[in-house]
Amino acid sequence: MAGTDPIAEAEADGAADALFVLTAALLTPARFPSVLGDDYPAACAALGLQPYAEGYGLVFGQDGLGARWTVVVDDVSLVAVAISSWDCGMAYDLSPDEHSVVAGLPGWPLAVATRAPGVPAPHDPEPEEGDPAPLVPPSGDAWGPAQRRLGADEVALQWSAWRSQVTDDALAGAGAPLPPGTPVPPETAASSSGPAAPPTPAEVTPRPTTWFDRPSPKKAVPPTNAAPSTQAAPSTGAATSGEAAASTDAAAAAGSVADPYAGVRRALDELRGYLEEPPPIGRVRSSDTGTDGGGRTLRADGPGWSLVARPDDMAFVLLDELPGEVLPVARGPRLPALLEGLDAMAVRPS
Repeated sequence: MAGTDPIAEAEADGAADALFVLTAALLTPARFPSVLGDDYPAACAALGLQPYAEGYGLVFGQDGLGARWTVVVDDVSLVAVAISSWDCGMAYDLSPDEHSVVAGLPGWPLAVATRAPGVPAPHDPEPEEGDPAPLVPPSGDAWGPAQRRLGADEVALQWSAWRSQVTDDALAGAGAPLPPGTPVPPETAASSSGPAAPPTPAEVTPRPTTWFDRPSPKKAVPPTNAAPSTQAAPSTGAATSGEAAASTDAAAAAGSVADPYAGVRRALDELRGYLEEPPPIGRVRSSDTGTDGGGRTLRADGPGWSLVARPDDMAFVLLDELPGEVLPVARGPRLPALLEGLDAMAVRPS
């Protein structure tokens, strides 16, 4: 019996234009896929969109031929309801009205683990004249801005696991919690805005934590597309050409970083600058994380660095020049005011 061609059958049945929705994401000032950029305007630019104040919904699916498509819609509320329903384990038929469609972009900017049943395996659509290049997720074999932001997102998602592992070893270095009032802050001792404080035993530079050596009592390992590599390779997917160059430069310099906290001090200085001159919208975001220990989580990004913090606790910084490493920043006299100021100016989900 002769085999059949599912693509030819779909074309013959007129099903090629159907979209099988797999998942969705929001693209708003307060919530956007961080692989696309450091802030909301940059994320929109990566998809060729204007930074519309109300934002967009991103619908990821396959057409009847199995091709990957990202459909951009302006019905943000519809997509938000669908995501909330799915997060609660409820079924929801996400079917945007054709009048809400802003753009249809080939490919997916994010890794999508599922596939539509009854259609060919996911693949990029056949290009037509004038079509943009297909969107692709960032490479898992390189380390650059996109991977750094993905790593920071994972630290934010698994805050309790990361926090519990660095409290004693990385900050105290003595295997016991620090007593109240102990003056420990790498942030304080290392600030470039003034002379460093005299070192104390607690101010020994914490050992950076990597994806590989962090012990974990539960599953809290970053996704494979955030896996680090010391090879010099440009970022792919939605990363800009500038970010690709930064990825290459960072990988080349990773082995020669003498003081890993020099990059942390630079990031903290730039964050203080955000309080004086607000950065592009979405570069500092604050979200409720009641499902992971309560409180709010801050996410901030800048050129070459990403920060994850709790305003009432400590912070973690990831750097382009240190592939896969997560550097803890202890709470001290200056960090609380910085985090509170950032939380006050941060954009929040409505």
